[in-house]
Amino acid sequence: MFSGIIEEAALVTTIEKEQENIHITLKCSFVNDLKIDQSITHNGVCLTVVKKQNDTYTVTAISETLQKSNLGLLKMDDKVNVERSMTISSLLDGHLVQGHVDQTAKCIDITESDGSWYYTFEYDTSTGNFTVEKGSISVNGVSLTVVNSRDGQFQVAIIPYTYEHTNFHQLKIGNTVNLEFDIIGKYLTRLAERYFKK
Repeated sequence: MFSGIIEEAALVTTIEKEQENIHITLKCSFVNDLKIDQSITHNGVCLTVVKKQNDTYTVTAISETLQKSNLGLLKMDDKVNVERSMTISSLLDGHLVQGHVDQTAKCIDITESDGSWYYTFEYDTSTGNFTVEKGSISVNGVSLTVVNSRDGQFQVAIIPYTYEHTNFHQLKIGNTVNLEFDIIGKYLTRLAERYFKK
């Protein structure tokens, strides 16, 4: 389980394809603290550390993960939002994030507003996912509050700290991001579909 509070933006140093999978090697400040088999979110996708070497670590993304996320679009020198899993004593500063990406969205607008930024995203509603005003959403693993929620679109406001310490500062119009919708909302939607469907 994660909180959506990103520790840093790790640098992609190598990408290797093996059949339908890719091995992503990254560099970040806490590599020495990592253990093999440890869970870390990468742009919101929970992946397992499979190798450590010098100042880098490697994770593997399988075909299903690549189909549902933006990890297959990564290139060398890209920055990836990373967060280690919470401990029992962790403060929950964001919201409960599972690291299971639901789908991707496209950035369709970026507006600067007196030192902060508004990002607008568009997503496919045929999946049954939706946002609510002032609800929680994870965008590339970052816990954020939804504003201007509309059918298939929403905005988030990014403060300077988040802009600088995540990969939001590299995001451009047309880029693809990973979305994880709020777990409570997903359960309520499933219950409504099951018990209140006409």
